[in-house]
Amino acid sequence: MDIAKEMTAGHCVIRLTGRLDAVTAPELEGYLSGLIDEGQNRIAVELSALDYVSSAGLRVFLMAAKKLKIARGEFCLTGLKGNIKEVVEISGFPSIMPCYNSLEDLPAD
Repeated sequence: MDIAKEMTAGHCVIRLTGRLDAVTAPELEGYLSGLIDEGQNRIAVELSALDYVSSAGLRVFLMAAKKLKIARGEFCLTGLKGNIKEVVEISGFPSIMPCYNSLEDLPAD
């Protein structure tokens, strides 16, 4: 899995490429925790180039969303398509955190 960061639309956008599974989830968890600890309070994870997400990856998203909720921040998923969108929806994430089809759908400041 590759992780890239950029700032756009008032969000810290994290682009994931590859597979998010039990092997790569700890890396993402540490990365997101570091951003939150540094004071990033609006994080969007862009998933359009993600090939696979396991329950370990979903747990990382939940952890980050909970940390940001406590910090009065905002965590969302974007770039949902195909099997990733299906897994996210079946897991009930749209009722837990905002989920968008693309970065263009993110609300402006």
